[in-house]
Amino acid sequence: MSIDELEAAVMQLPPDERERLGEKLLASVDTPLEYEDEWAAEADRRIEELLNGTVESVPGNEVLQSLGSE
Repeated sequence: MSIDELEAAVMQLPPDERERLGEKLLASVDTPLEYEDEWAAEADRRIEELLNGTVESVPGNEVLQSLGSE
């Protein structure tokens, strides 16, 4: 059975069975990120900076606009 045939067959399954299969497939290839703890700490630090006013956020459209003007 080819990947395309397998995909077509899987898409015929009910949503709950596709979800279960998807979770099993992801678990079979999902490896822990080497820097997962460091990224979590960095995200927490950045959130804290936003909440306490140390930094201000810039809307994405403004960032893209400024990049386009260079």
